[in-house]
Amino acid sequence: MRKLFLFAVAVLCATVVAYGSTIKYEDIAKCRAANGAIYGVRSMADGEHFTIIKGKRVVRCSYADRADSLVVFEGDFRIGSYLFSADERQILLSDAQSVKPIYRRSFTADYYLADVGGKARRVLEQVRDVAFSPDNKSLVYSKENNLYLYDIATSTSKAITSDGEWNKVINGTSDWVYEEEYGFTKGYAVSADGAKIAYLRFDESAVPTFEMMRYDDKLYNKAFSFKYPKAGDKNSVVTLHLYDVATGKTEQIPTGDNPDQYIFNLAYTPNGEFLFYRVNRLQNHFEVLLREESGVVRPIYEEKSATYVERPSSATVQFVDGDRFIVSEETTAGYNHLYLHSIKKGRLNAITSGRWEVTQVVGVAKNRIYYLSTEQSPLQRNLYSVALNGKGKRCYTEGGFNSIAPSVGMRYYIRTYTDAATPNVVTVCEASGKVVDTLLDSRAKVAERGEWAKREYKQFVTERGDTLNYYIQLPFGFEKGKRYPVLLTQYSGPGSQSVRERWSLDWEDALSHDGYIVACCDGRGTGFRGEKFKKCTYADLGRKEVEDQISFARFLAKQDFVDAERIGIYGWSYGGFMALNCALHGEGLFRMAIAVAPVTSWRYYDTIYTEIYNGLPQDNPKGYDDNSPLSHAEKLAERTKLLIIHGTADDNVHFQNSMEMCRRLNEAGKQYDMMVYPDQNHSMRPSATTLVRQKMIDYTLDNL
Repeated sequence: MRKLFLFAVAVLCATVVAYGSTIKYEDIAKCRAANGAIYGVRSMADGEHFTIIKGKRVVRCSYADRADSLVVFEGDFRIGSYLFSADERQILLSDAQSVKPIYRRSFTADYYLADVGGKARRVLEQVRDVAFSPDNKSLVYSKENNLYLYDIATSTSKAITSDGEWNKVINGTSDWVYEEEYGFTKGYAVSADGAKIAYLRFDESAVPTFEMMRYDDKLYNKAFSFKYPKAGDKNSVVTLHLYDVATGKTEQIPTGDNPDQYIFNLAYTPNGEFLFYRVNRLQNHFEVLLREESGVVRPIYEEKSATYVERPSSATVQFVDGDRFIVSEETTAGYNHLYLHSIKKGRLNAITSGRWEVTQVVGVAKNRIYYLSTEQSPLQRNLYSVALNGKGKRCYTEGGFNSIAPSVGMRYYIRTYTDAATPNVVTVCEASGKVVDTLLDSRAKVAERGEWAKREYKQFVTERGDTLNYYIQLPFGFEKGKRYPVLLTQYSGPGSQSVRERWSLDWEDALSHDGYIVACCDGRGTGFRGEKFKKCTYADLGRKEVEDQISFARFLAKQDFVDAERIGIYGWSYGGFMALNCALHGEGLFRMAIAVAPVTSWRYYDTIYTEIYNGLPQDNPKGYDDNSPLSHAEKLAERTKLLIIHGTADDNVHFQNSMEMCRRLNEAGKQYDMMVYPDQNHSMRPSATTLVRQKMIDYTLDNL
């Protein structure tokens, strides 16, 4: 549940509306369609220039001088993504119109190759995960579960593997669960000299097959079959291989004696040594393994936890030089912080510390590390730097929610700033924080088009003594002494965060124009408040989170401006699981609940996500069943109006979840409403986006 680098800056512009009018989701959709955006920002190797996509062109711009720009490519197709070769003399581009999605992140597309400033030629059709080799001579790509090497000089492809087959073997890319939960699709790495290619091989033949019915407006519909490991079931057997480009020979790299583990994040150190990550099945032991020139594989870092180690990513370990590397870790201090390690000497020192968390490493330059953190507030992200020895900390931003796209060498960075009342403002800054140029400022455009209700950020204390963050959005025309209905919106999943000081707009905002309060609370188990707060829900998903949402609803019900008889709750995915549970355990507190694509039993969800937070179902049956909405269908109060929404082609949270919920509600003799969207996936985009959200607006207005 949880891209060739693509950096998009979205600006949501509000339309002029009058209080008392009913806002349609189309009004919000038009605002979203009018967003200003900067696409495909990439720093050039000189650290002085960056490139962006402008329709059918790639343009090089100077960080220091906007007037200094040059078109490095112009073609006759709309560019989806692009990559430069290491020497920046060639450019690889995908045709946006040719893209065919597979799952959430994976897709195939047609790719074009061009010399910088020259014309493009199509070199690959309907392939995926394409990248230059570091020696600029080849392209590596995957097609139909096999890995290939394309020689640029001769325009010929050579197969690296040949045993790839749908639902059996995958070479060089990830299977469904790795893609969804570890967030990557490219499962190979090429050495700096282009001589070796390390790749993952997934044997998924023993993984249970899931059949997802497709309708497609056909007389005889067919099921889409794919491998989906549900909690407690078999995962793919993943092995690691090293291909020698010169000889064509492949050797297997040892990854340990237990095949029931996770292997990923293949990379090479600055010294050319190969490394990879290993995580055990329970995900409470994480290791970084290095393959030395001798062929010996040994751990150079490990993290253990009594509960779980947060899922590592490529950003978890970042090398400073051939020996030293930076690690993001939360188990040592109870908050996510940075530590400097050495391959030869182990841990050297802590770089950051405190009762706050580092959320992202932005870059390293001149023995200083730049990072975003929650030091000013867990609801904010601000930019800091500090020396690798932990001394000389500097702050570059004050308040709000910042995201940073650095230049090579960190001489410049592109900063996107937003807060609760400010849509995105994008600036080019020097490393010192000095603003060089403003690329995009959406404030004037938003002001011209009107306004949406403002959010106020607050805290409350539950009956159990826990202090929780929330925001509340009062309706237009709010009058003291009058009581208003409230819609609670939440996600509540482990490590997530919905209460953040950033500007956003979605379907719930339409309700503020019809006299509704919108509120959101991050309960126990959510992120960026330390390990103890986040991991307290371990092996018991859904109990503490539901307690906190019910406490929040009761807290609001006591306010003199809230109509306690008209409180509703909404959520999507994990939030849908929560909305159902709150409706069932709220004892009539909630007048309405909307659950979109809800998990109704963690037994139906995938191995990686479910087991890291809930353990194995064989070991923890109570943690799976006691908090499942399926176990409590009879508790739905007669006064609670329930709407369940799901797409039938949801490859993530399967339609099965909602069907089993309906079965239990039917058996309990309960009345409810349901909307089904044929052949729509978990996000229900793009064709059903407006329909789903307008349905939720209308349902809320009719039932709350």
